[in-house]
Formats: sequence, structure tokens, C-alpha cells
Amino acid sequence: MALQWLSLVGTIWLQSISSTNSNFPSYSSQLKLLFSLSQLQLNNLAFASDAGKLFGFVSGIAACHLPLWLVLIIGSALGFIGYGVQYLFLVKNKVSTLPYSIVFLLTILAGNSICWINTVSYMIVIQNFPSDRQLALGLSTSYQGLSAKLYSDVVGVIFKPSSSIQTARSYLLLNCILPLVVCLIVSPMIRDIKHTNIRRFSYGFLVIFAITVLTGTYAVITSLGSRKQLIPPRVILIGYVMRAAWMEEMEGWVLNEHGVKDEGVLNEHGVKDEGVFVSCDIEEMRVDVILTRLNFWLYYFVYMFGATIGMVYLNNLGQIVESRGSSETTSLVSLASSFGFFGRILTCLLDYNASRIKYRVSRPAIIALLMLPMTTSFFLLLNDSSLCLHISTAIIGLCTGAITSISVSTTIELFGTNNFGVNHNIVVTNIPIGSFLFGNMAALLYRQQAATNNGKCMGTKCYQTSFMIWGFLCFLGAFLAIVLHSRSKKTYV
Repeated sequence: MALQWLSLVGTIWLQSISSTNSNFPSYSSQLKLLFSLSQLQLNNLAFASDAGKLFGFVSGIAACHLPLWLVLIIGSALGFIGYGVQYLFLVKNKVSTLPYSIVFLLTILAGNSICWINTVSYMIVIQNFPSDRQLALGLSTSYQGLSAKLYSDVVGVIFKPSSSIQTARSYLLLNCILPLVVCLIVSPMIRDIKHTNIRRFSYGFLVIFAITVLTGTYAVITSLGSRKQLIPPRVILIGYVMRAAWMEEMEGWVLNEHGVKDEGVLNEHGVKDEGVFVSCDIEEMRVDVILTRLNFWLYYFVYMFGATIGMVYLNNLGQIVESRGSSETTSLVSLASSFGFFGRILTCLLDYNASRIKYRVSRPAIIALLMLPMTTSFFLLLNDSSLCLHISTAIIGLCTGAITSISVSTTIELFGTNNFGVNHNIVVTNIPIGSFLFGNMAALLYRQQAATNNGKCMGTKCYQTSFMIWGFLCFLGAFLAIVLHSRSKKTYV
């Protein structure tokens, strides 16, 4: 069982460094100056990072035919090339010689690398923790929410950039190197563990959950505190070591025949002997089938009007903060990242409690509830106060993280596990499409407001209309989620 827990440690490490696109707002303003980009061109780069997901299904196909460790290395190599070439041009001060079209394509390549890493992480957890799938997925994917925070703190502590070009260089170098190094270290842990019995490991997850909450609490506190006191890489590393040590001990916890408390064995129907419900029959569907189902399209637009709009907001956070005359971009990105982490942890808590009752919680219903505070937050942003900006950013980060995390389990429960690698990558194609539509809409509205000020817009009017549109779409997404719940609630009883 030690290898099983070690695989979970590996996926946690991978998820912590996988979302390299989430730190884009931290250096987007600097990149705009260095490449002399318009607001529309900058938004298209944010879209390009998400556009890699349009080809995410390739990683799902590869995972079905190649060893997962090889899929992982391929993914990290794509990111190494995508970010590395951009970094080299910045180092040699030859930014002007790098065509925008090449930067765009390199950004797509880097964005696609994230799909490969995430696909491997999801599949390992699904295969190795069949009876605690949702809980394990929630715990591992929660660390995606800390990616932006982790990268921002490492840049601040190690690189300490003092100029625009140094900031951009630091992030591009870290995006290039860190995923490759971690993937090389973790690749031996990534393997499908063959099971003779399906067992539950509730006490082990409780300890991991407690450590995770402490890590997230520290992240939130330091996001609100002084930057000079931050040494998060060391603290997070200590957390990983503690988890690894605990997981290595978990092998003995399930050996009931040796006199140690057993966490319970599931029968062939996925039910504990005590009668506690933990899973149900799920219809397995191929991608050609799901595309013909109304539930798929409801789910697709729910995701687009919820988590994707949240991501578009976060991608534009650098420009939003700048338009309000503030210089708190990095702290707000860290704040959104930290609350996104807790949003993902929230879904873990729901899954943990749901596994102990006879009726599971409807995930579409949870998504609908999460999208209501998101709607309120977008309208709250119409107020120009710094407090409203911080509160709204925290709520949007939390809800976006929660929806993103719960979407993995939702995809499984709606369409099955056999073709998950391809199915979920088809679902997340809504992210680049939504990023392009909603991001460019915001850029065009920004440019319209900036027409009288040399292309630079200042004040709440810059994004006022965008916030209203995003808010109404988010409310529409909540309604669609309720419809999806009513159509699929039989899955949860």
C-alpha cells in the first residue's frame, strides 16, 4: 500500500506546479510593455495559454497507449520548449526580433503541456483509489489552486526581480524549469497499483486533509501579510515531507489480519458491509456518444459560464488592478490562488461527508450554489473600493477553484471512467473558447474606454460593462446547472 500512497504524493507535487498559466497575471503587464502589445494582443496571449486545451484530447489518447511516466515527460518537455524559447529571447534582449505569431504559438504549446500533466495526475488517482476516488481527486487537484501562489513566492524569495524585464524573465524561467524537474523526480512514482482488494483509507485521508488545510491557511495569511516575511517554498516542502512520511506508514493501517484497524472492504457493488453508500453504477460513454447528449452540452455551458469566466477574470486581474491605479497585482494573484486552493479543499470535505450517507450530494446542484456568490462578486466589482476588489477576487478564486475541482468527479459520474482521459479534455475545450470570447470582449470594451487616453484606460469604467456581462452569464450558468441537476439527480440516489 505504500506505493499507492506514494503515487498520491506524486500527483500532489504535479498538481502544485502544473498550472503555469495561472501566474500569467503576475507578469502580463510587464510582458505587454516588453513586447509593445495592445490590450487585445495581451488577451489573445491569455487565450493562447488556454487554447492548448483544444488539443488536450491528444494527451488522453496518448495516456491510453503509452506508459504514464512517458506521457508526463512529454508534457513537461512541451512546457520547457514553450516557455524556454520566450525566456531565451528575453535574456538576449532580442524581444523585438521574436514575431508575435511565434509567441502566440509557443504559448499554445506551453498551455497544452498542462493537459498532459493533469491527465496523468487524474488517471493515476482514479486507478489507484477506486473507492475513495472523489476524495483523492479533490485533495490532489486542490494543489492546482496553489500554483500561482507557489510561483509568485518562489520568484519573490529567490529571484527578487527589481524591473519589468527581470519579473518576466523570472516567471518564464520558473515556468520552464520547475515542471520539468518535478516531472523527472515524480515519474518513478507514477504507476497503476494492482489491487487484490478494494479498501477505504478514511483515517489516512483525514491526516492528509488536516495537513493540507494548514498549508492553505498559511498561504492565505501570507497573501494578506508582508511580502518580506514569506518563505513559502520551505514551508510547503516540509508539508510534502510530512505527507510522504505519513503515507509510508499507511500500509499497515489496512492489515486487519495483523490486528490493526481495517477501514472497511467494499463489496462488488461498491458498498461497505455496514451498508454505507460510496458509489453507484455509472454509464460508460465514448466521446462520440457524449457529444449527442443534452447533459453534455448543459454541463459544457455550465462550466463555461462558471469556472471559465472566473479564469478569464483572473487572467485579466493584472490589467484590472492597473486600471484602478493599484500596484497590488502579485498579492491579489496570490490571494485568488490561495482561496482557489480552499475552494478545491471544500469539495474534498463534501466528498468525505457524502461517502458516509446513503444519498450523495448532487454535484450540479453544488456548482449552481457556487455560481451564485460568483454572480454577486462580479456586481460588487462595480464599486471602486480596494476592499470590494479584494473580497470579490477572493470569492471568485474560491468558487472557480471549487468548480474546477468538482468538475473532474462530475465528468466521471456523467460519462464514466473508461474514456475519462479523452472525455474530460473535450469538456475543458470550453476554457479556450470562453477565454477567447469573454477575454476579447473585455479587451475591446477596454480599448473603447481607452480611446481618448492614448490607449490606456484608468478607472472602474474600464471593466464596468465586462463585469456586468460576466455577472449575468454566471447567473445563467447557475440556472443551467439546476437544469442539469434535475436531469441527472437519479445518479445521486
